[in-house]
Amino acid sequence: MLLIAEIDLATIKDRMAVNKAVQSGNVEDAIEMVNDLNPEILDTNPQLFFHLQQQRLIELIRNGKVEEALEFAQEELAPMGEENQSFLEDLEKTVALLAFEDVSKCPAGALLDVSQRLKTASEVNAAILTSQNHEKDPKLPSLLKMLIWVQDQLDEKVYYPRITNLSTAALENPAV
Repeated sequence: MLLIAEIDLATIKDRMAVNKAVQSGNVEDAIEMVNDLNPEILDTNPQLFFHLQQQRLIELIRNGKVEEALEFAQEELAPMGEENQSFLEDLEKTVALLAFEDVSKCPAGALLDVSQRLKTASEVNAAILTSQNHEKDPKLPSLLKMLIWVQDQLDEKVYYPRITNLSTAALENPAV
């Protein structure tokens, strides 16, 4: 019960709403929600802000809004690219989507995959967690990896009841 007390359920709902907005392509709504949570998140993380804006451009391209996409890239993203070379390279890859009638033939076509939305949503979620002084990565996967590593190390030295199924915590007695 102590764990539940430490986690504010409202912040989980807020992060889920931001995540859903990014994954459904509503990047403007996501940016607004992030700013409502904590305006410093995007102010202090220009890379995250650029990635959100890049995702917004991708969504314009996905929806066939070519003129709006070009205008947005020129007015919003190009100035960011002038300040940071990696932003410029990402912007060029994104704008390249406009040059191909069949984006599947574009080298940057993967930007239109759902995985790009997931990547952006994950980056935003990590930034929100960091701003709330929480771990940006879940602890359970790390603990399970550590358990497997420790067992591998112990196998070389001692006999012990080994966990053979992590989901059920089934133990196997050592063969002597």
